[in-house]
Amino acid sequence: MTPPINEGSVVPRFRTGVGVDAHAFSMDHDRPMWLAGLYWPDEIGIEAHSDGDVAAHAICDALLAAAGLGDIGTNFGTARPEYREASGAQLLAETLQLISNADYMISNVSVQIVGNRPKIGSRRSEAVTAISKALGGVDVSVTATTTDGLGFTGEGRGIAAIASALIYSSF
Repeated sequence: MTPPINEGSVVPRFRTGVGVDAHAFSMDHDRPMWLAGLYWPDEIGIEAHSDGDVAAHAICDALLAAAGLGDIGTNFGTARPEYREASGAQLLAETLQLISNADYMISNVSVQIVGNRPKIGSRRSEAVTAISKALGGVDVSVTATTTDGLGFTGEGRGIAAIASALIYSSF
């Protein structure tokens, strides 16, 4: 959503942020996998304090960085027991509230998921919809890549995500 600019109006102030998150796959084969706001029933989940949704967490970090509001650990970290098992959707919605309280609006977010599994392509539109809904209907882009066998994601030991966010304010 690009903010409207009317003659005589205040020109919006844009800010950008980048966020990264990475987690290992759980040794507990019963741990549910949540990624990009979606449940993946045939996948093993992530070891994490919350649900381990690396896409949602990277987006939260990008938004918080853009607004100068710290990071996901500062706002929702392990020292906050109320966020134990919190969903990525909940963290996105609460990040939206923090951004809004700081008088910013989200223009768009983009996230790239890095790993061999799960395969994102067949559920990409669902992921875009889930993330956008949690963020109040903003424009969202979801992409994915592998690392050709390199690193812990390429070796299938975990998954990562890199996100960028563009926010704006008229103050």
